[in-house]
Amino acid sequence: MSDLPRRAVTRSAKLASLPLGFAGRTALGVGKRTFGRPAEAVAMEIQQRTAEQLFKVLGELKGGAMKLGQMLSIFEAALPPEIAGPYRATLTKLQEAAPPLPAAAVHKVLAEGLGQDWRERFESFDDEPAAAASIGQVHRGVWEDGRAVAVKVQYPGAGKALISDFNQLARLAKLFSVLMPGLDVKSMLAELKERVAEELDYTVEAASQTAVREAYPADDPDFYIPEVIAQSGDVLVTEWIDGTPLSKIISSGDEEERNHAALLYCRFLLSGPKRSGMLHGDPHPGNFRVMADGRLGVMDFGAVDRIPEDFQYRMGRLLRIGTMADIDQVEEALRREDFIREGVDVDAESLHAFLAPITEPFVNDTFKFSREWLRDMAARVTDLRPTNVVRQLNLPPEYVIVHRVLSAGTGVLCQLECEIPARAESLRWIPGFADEDAPAEITAAADEDDELAG
Repeated sequence: MSDLPRRAVTRSAKLASLPLGFAGRTALGVGKRTFGRPAEAVAMEIQQRTAEQLFKVLGELKGGAMKLGQMLSIFEAALPPEIAGPYRATLTKLQEAAPPLPAAAVHKVLAEGLGQDWRERFESFDDEPAAAASIGQVHRGVWEDGRAVAVKVQYPGAGKALISDFNQLARLAKLFSVLMPGLDVKSMLAELKERVAEELDYTVEAASQTAVREAYPADDPDFYIPEVIAQSGDVLVTEWIDGTPLSKIISSGDEEERNHAALLYCRFLLSGPKRSGMLHGDPHPGNFRVMADGRLGVMDFGAVDRIPEDFQYRMGRLLRIGTMADIDQVEEALRREDFIREGVDVDAESLHAFLAPITEPFVNDTFKFSREWLRDMAARVTDLRPTNVVRQLNLPPEYVIVHRVLSAGTGVLCQLECEIPARAESLRWIPGFADEDAPAEITAAADEDDELAG
């Protein structure tokens, strides 16, 4: 854990350096405008330098700041490659270079969670971690009943560091608004903090995984959710899943393998809210395995978003309206869901040009996801000019995890270079995407809004 600037003073100082740097850049910008440089050029330079410093500091801090950097893909997507590229490289380096906990520290966590006689619960336990993440690591073992298990152990002190980071980051809303002036950053950070607090609680993760497994029982033809075997304190023991990692299919799978894996991956992410009331919030390829029987094994339910039925319908309705040609109706729907905040004006033509290609996968019978298409999408949001419509859009708190899953999931599908019937899957699994009657609570709320407006 030597790469983790754990001490509160050090972490606070790094985060505090952000607004100080911003103040200096703003003063510099005023000086440049005084000497005749165009205001837009100066604004772009301030934004670029702000972004560089912001993402540099976020990348250096593991814990809450790094978690925020990973989750806020909307910021990263809005940055030019020369800024976002080094940031992604820093994150990758931190993840890959994270030193494992010493065996003695792992044993201490296991003893605190499972009791001093924890070894008696296992036939064998591998001290070398099989995987490491930002808040913990996974070991392979054999449980007392002979089953292969994954043992998740949380880093000591990880929770305190994460929450401390988010408390600091909440004070930086003004800095983030330089990059995305249409964004309600404080509400977004509050939502992220709540989700991360849940992710730290393995009791919540165990309950979420158990609920998803009940929705996708062991005989499900498409998916396998490992059973939770034991949970106590900062230890979570689940069944081990063997299979081909999705990352390997991305790198070396043939067309049939990639399309098969992609269809199941897409189906799982879309069907989760309807089948279990939950959305898997971390669609990283490392959390998925294609098993020998062709099913998709799914792991890691720490980041889960609970999606009520009425919100499922609202999301589906928004997606359906987004596929329509009537841009006025699209803008009205975006304003209703607070993607365009009150008082913010957007150019309808620019909004339509931005949204049209994004909704393509949900318009055609089948869609070819490709890196080329993804690069084209990225090019639409990497323009830092004030006129870029993306910078005027907000991300409502309840859509934070949804946006992350949609963005990351789309990226994985493009890596798979697959062709799948995404529209048919959406019609099947997303309430409101088909032109269907709304749930009673949605209709009642709409009627109440109409009465208030009248």
